[in-house]
Amino acid sequence: MKWEFKNGVPIYQQIVEILHMRVVNGTYPPGSRMPAVRELAVEAGVNPNTMQRALSELEREGLLASWRTSGRFVTEDKEKLEALREQLGRQYVEELFQNLRELGFTDDLICHAVQIYSRGEINDSLV
Repeated sequence: MKWEFKNGVPIYQQIVEILHMRVVNGTYPPGSRMPAVRELAVEAGVNPNTMQRALSELEREGLLASWRTSGRFVTEDKEKLEALREQLGRQYVEELFQNLRELGFTDDLICHAVQIYSRGEINDSLV
């Protein structure tokens, strides 16, 4: 998965969001060892201090745990992981509705468009 950053949002916060997604989708499975700070920083094209800040935030959230000389590991707490998955899902649905409402779509039309899309029937028109 490519690291893509947007202007206007601190890089470390975007890294936290990307790592949330990677933990939830299984790129970094429960109990797995995270790559080293420098390795992740090189992969993302960011300063190691920025990556360290993001990883420290994930530790503060309880998503990662640090074992002195062994590195950082993804939590095995299934409830915490499921809660994060649900939180991200709600966030994405909320963003979808907010963005489409700004375009003038009604909630019914948004739901209809999602159904059409999920069936692979989306074409030139959502209406």
